[in-house]
Amino acid sequence: MSLERWGWYSVAVNVLLAVLNLLVAVVSGSLAVAAEMVHNAVDVVSALAVLGGLKLSTRKSRDFPYGLYKVENVVAAAVAILTMLTAYEIGKDALFRSAAPATVNVWVVGGVLLSAILPLVYSHFELRAGQEANSPALMASAQDHRTHVFSSGLVLVALLAQRIALPLDRVVAFLVVILIGRSAWELLLDSVRVLLDASLPTETLREVRAIIEEEPLVATVKSVSGRSAGRYRFLEAEIVLRTRDLGKSQDVETRVEERIRQAVPNLERVLIHAEAMARTHLRYAVPVADWNGQLSPHFGEAPYFALATVRLADGQVVEQQVVVNPYTAVPKAKGIRVAEWLVEQKIDVLLVSEDMRGKGPLYVFGDAGVEVLQTSARTVAEAIHRLSHLEPDADAPG
Repeated sequence: MSLERWGWYSVAVNVLLAVLNLLVAVVSGSLAVAAEMVHNAVDVVSALAVLGGLKLSTRKSRDFPYGLYKVENVVAAAVAILTMLTAYEIGKDALFRSAAPATVNVWVVGGVLLSAILPLVYSHFELRAGQEANSPALMASAQDHRTHVFSSGLVLVALLAQRIALPLDRVVAFLVVILIGRSAWELLLDSVRVLLDASLPTETLREVRAIIEEEPLVATVKSVSGRSAGRYRFLEAEIVLRTRDLGKSQDVETRVEERIRQAVPNLERVLIHAEAMARTHLRYAVPVADWNGQLSPHFGEAPYFALATVRLADGQVVEQQVVVNPYTAVPKAKGIRVAEWLVEQKIDVLLVSEDMRGKGPLYVFGDAGVEVLQTSARTVAEAIHRLSHLEPDADAPG
């Protein structure tokens, strides 16, 4: 169902509530019911404004090439201000206006009950539609309808109290004012935050950062920022890639954008700024047969892998560790899984004894920008020494 149709439904519901409360106010003479009727009348105007905002927010023009998305938030802010003015008028009447005791009968009570049930049912469906579309205007309208449920309950209490000679009409009218004012203030704050380009929630930005960091070719996530405009969201990220290949960089940006769009709803635009990493170190992975660094003749079945970070300036091993291969017991696709696991370790170079040509793991490493080199060395230290043409480091594995 389109958002515009929900806008028309909201107009119809508010008109019906305004007429219903007007009739009850005339029959009963209750100040509290009159306050509700005025509130409904303002909501009719607000609903028409929301409908206009929904129609305008998706349009683009030469003067507004990025769209009129914030129209919805402008409308929501206007709704909040109108509601505050209404609350002021109701409060003034509750404090200073003279009023006779309200008339209470079965028709009056039935009218108030109906004015509570109708917005309760409608707000359930409208709020769900607003959340699915991330529309601040529809969600604001639904929350306002729920406010009417509570305020109508207070009105009902005042009318029933009137039957036992408890003059609660003014008190309830003033409570309705407080309720209306609080809702309007929260709505205004939310709208102003968006109009001033406040950031997306921290949880959303953390989720996006985690998605980007899972990409094997991403070396660093420099920044992630985002904002809302109407029901749409805009994200921007600066990342550093472990490749200078333009084609691979574009593939990474496409994959990351697709995953972000799947995780974050209502994304209008995702901008990813990628730059190549200036390499000062290389991270090597070597399949080993034992903790002493003896090379294993097999890649997927190697019980351990040595991971060593080598400084390019002098060939020194600055960090090293031996880790257990978690897939030695896997019966099928063992090599592919090991390759994917090593890619997650952010390695740059794989040194192996066996010929990997034509095998599945080689394609995994190729997509991740990992260089695969064959060596006849017997230990990790010897393999790195041959590659860098330097003396083996005394602290290297093996």
